[in-house]
Amino acid sequence: MFQTFKDWFWLERFWLPPAIKWSDLEDHDGLVFVKPSHLYMTIPYAFGLLIIRHFFEKFVATPLAKTFGIKEEVRKVIPNAVLETFYKRSTSKPSEDDVYGLAKKCNLTERQVERWFRGRRNQDRPCRMKKFQEACWRFAFYLVITVAGIAFLYDKPWVYDLGEVWNGYPRQPLLPSQYWYYILEMSFYCSLLLSLGSDVKRKDFFAHVIHHLAALSLMSFSWCANYIRSGTLVMIVHDVADIWLESAKMFSYAGWKQTCNTLFFIFSAIFFISRLIIFPFWILYCTLVIPMLYLEPFFSYIFLNLQLMVLQVLHLYWGYFILKMLKRCIFTKKIQDVRSDDEEEYEEEEEEEEEKKEEATKDKERDCLKNGLGPDRSLLPNGQHGR
Repeated sequence: MFQTFKDWFWLERFWLPPAIKWSDLEDHDGLVFVKPSHLYMTIPYAFGLLIIRHFFEKFVATPLAKTFGIKEEVRKVIPNAVLETFYKRSTSKPSEDDVYGLAKKCNLTERQVERWFRGRRNQDRPCRMKKFQEACWRFAFYLVITVAGIAFLYDKPWVYDLGEVWNGYPRQPLLPSQYWYYILEMSFYCSLLLSLGSDVKRKDFFAHVIHHLAALSLMSFSWCANYIRSGTLVMIVHDVADIWLESAKMFSYAGWKQTCNTLFFIFSAIFFISRLIIFPFWILYCTLVIPMLYLEPFFSYIFLNLQLMVLQVLHLYWGYFILKMLKRCIFTKKIQDVRSDDEEEYEEEEEEEEEKKEEATKDKERDCLKNGLGPDRSLLPNGQHGR
C-alpha cells in the first residue's frame, strides 16, 4: 500500500510540466539536479542549529545582554496556597468580588491580594534576558543568511531578468550556492518549529506556526519541483526585513527606546516595500504571469501560486500589526516588543509603574507620619503620629 501511495504521490503530472519526466532531471555530464532526498539533510542540520543556538545564547547573547544592562530577573511571590489554587484553577486576573472574597479568606487586604496576583503574573512571564537571547539569535541568523543570499544572487541573470527564472525550466541544474541557501534556510525554520515549546509564547503564536509550516511547505515543494530560482528570490525578499525587526526587539528589551523606534521605522519601510510591493508585483508576477510565456498551466504551477498567496495573506495580517505599532509609536512615543508580545510587555511595564507609584505613596505617608503630619500634610492630634 505504501509503495502504491508513493508511486501516486510522485506522478510526473503533479510535479512537472507536460511531457517532462523524472528521468529528464537525472544527473549527467557533471550537472547536478535537485532530488527530494536532499531534504532529509534539513533534520540533522536543524538539530545542529539548535546546538549552535544554545552556545550562541550562552556565550554571545547573554554577555551582550549584560553589556546592555539586562539582568536575569528572579521573580518570586510569597507562597499562599489559597491564592495559588485560585490562580491555577480559576483565573490569573480575579474580579473585584473575587479579590474581596480572597482577602477575607486569607486575612489580607484587597491591595495585598491584587499585588500578589500581579507579582504571580509577572513570575510566569518570560524575563527580558530570555527574550533578548531569542531575538539576538534570530538577528544573527537573518544577518548571515541575508548577506549569504546577496552574495549567492548578485551575479545571477534571473535577478535582473525575470524571464531567466523560467528559461529552460525544469531542466535547470542545481548550483552549490542554491543548495546551501535552501538547506540552511529550511533547517532554520525546522529548528524554530522544534523550539516553539520552549521559546517565549507570543500572542501571534498560531500565526507563527502557520507561517513556519507554510514556509517549509513552500520551500519543500519548490525544491522538489525545481522552482529553485524563484524560490531564492522569495527567500531574499523575506529575509532582508527580518534583520531590522529582530534588532529593534533587542534594543527594546535593552531599554534603548529611541534606537528601537528608529530601527522599527526602518523595518516598517522595508517590510511594506518588500512584502506588500515587491512580493505581489514582482515575485507573484514572476510566478503567475511569466511562466505562461514558456509553459502551459499544470498542477504544480497552480499549487505553487496558491501557497504564495497564502503567504501574502500573512503579510497583510502582519502589516496590520505593524500599522498598530506605528500608531502607538507616533502617538505615545513608545514601542514595546514589536509585532508580537507588545501588549503583554506594555501591560507588564504598566504594572511595574503602578507598583512603583504605590511604594512612593507609602514612603510619603511614612515620612509624613514621622513628622507628625497626615497624608494631606495637616498636623495630627497628639499621640497619633508615629513614634
